[in-house]
Amino acid sequence: MNADTLIEHALVVTMNPAREVITDGAVAIAGTDIVAVGKTPAVRAQWDTTNVIDGRRFVVTPGMVNTHIHITGEPLTRGYVPDDTPFEENVFAWLCPLYSVHTEEEERLSGQLAAAEMLRSGTTSFLEAGTVRFVDAVVDGLVEVGIRGRVGKWVWDLPPEPAVYRQTTDEAVANLEKTLSDHRHVAGGRIQAWSMVIGHTTCSDRLWQAAAELATRYDTGLNFHMSPAAMDPTGFLEQYGQRPIEHLSGLGVLGPNCVLVHCVHVDDNEIKLLAHHGCSVAHCPTTALKVSYGITQIGRMPEMVEAGVNVTIGIDGNNAANSSDMMRATYLVAGLWKDARRDPSVFPAEQAYEMATLGGARAILSDHEIGSLEPGKKADVVLHDRDRPEWTPLLNVANQLVWSADGRGVHTVYVDGRKVVDDYRLTTVDEHDLYARAQAAGEAIVARSGLPDKAKWPRI
Repeated sequence: MNADTLIEHALVVTMNPAREVITDGAVAIAGTDIVAVGKTPAVRAQWDTTNVIDGRRFVVTPGMVNTHIHITGEPLTRGYVPDDTPFEENVFAWLCPLYSVHTEEEERLSGQLAAAEMLRSGTTSFLEAGTVRFVDAVVDGLVEVGIRGRVGKWVWDLPPEPAVYRQTTDEAVANLEKTLSDHRHVAGGRIQAWSMVIGHTTCSDRLWQAAAELATRYDTGLNFHMSPAAMDPTGFLEQYGQRPIEHLSGLGVLGPNCVLVHCVHVDDNEIKLLAHHGCSVAHCPTTALKVSYGITQIGRMPEMVEAGVNVTIGIDGNNAANSSDMMRATYLVAGLWKDARRDPSVFPAEQAYEMATLGGARAILSDHEIGSLEPGKKADVVLHDRDRPEWTPLLNVANQLVWSADGRGVHTVYVDGRKVVDDYRLTTVDEHDLYARAQAAGEAIVARSGLPDKAKWPRI
């Protein structure tokens, strides 16, 4: 039988049900799918191709799944917000104004820059934060770069500012439905719209219920921010006399198609409700550290996992986490909670890496097609370069992936069987041009925003 690509003689981290690591392993790709995974001689005996990659240099893994990232608004303003800014000021005094002055072309460019960083560091799939304004242009740019993603428009109906985002409840619901109708299944399903709202305290009950109903009607997911800081529980208690997850449960919003982002300030009953409804939680450790959510003092991620909640890993925005390297975030998940609980058995490397792959795939309702290297799944494959000091010596691959390596060692990436990164460079767009345009756009955006440059080191 003929394959399009055969990677052979590699160390293959399958993430299959047995979590097998195959020495002298091979992965055969035909079209968009993986057709064989196993020992090189066995795969070679059944599959033939003229495109053979000598994998002796590589550790081959499934692509990681980033369950929370802002692909617009922040990639082009990375690091402009001071890192000593309190959470509420960060959101309303800095981020909303920066988002609001992006043009359509800038949002398209922003999405492409975010996708480039993810692909080059081994992330092949992402769940957006629901903060895109010019959805058509952003989707077009993502298709060109070649990443797999779930996207959504900026939707809320309570805050009146910034004016560019002001929406009545009817307008917000219409925006949700139009996004789902127009972009539910793009590029063979590689890009899909989800039902997304900003969350926090920005949605009326009618909008929450409409978002949940639309997710069900379009057979997709519902995604929103909740309780990174105390302002969300405080706001819900003041308005409804209930904590956020209790209130959303009572509205009929929660279900196994829901991804709640952050969930740092939650109590025991809220954890029980998340588990009862089969929800997923996107844990963003890099953001939690920079914005000082208090995860290691207040956060309950190990307790969520113990209760049966699917806790996954996200990155967030480039003015909160700054880096979109999921390998760095996975390192933090494995490390922070060991120290917080003073227990080295919490989130071992194998479990942390599972959260970044299979857990993320489950959260975005795609564990039947991504998250592991198995025949019949999509060919989202990452080749890590062993010819680097951080990969040498290679004795325990799980520890190496989580504790030693990072995304800078990603040499080659396939998405849907298409090689989108080769020899550390994107194959789909001109990176030099992308970076030059991103620099110019970033400078123009911060100038238009009118926000002050608060860098502490003088530029002369």
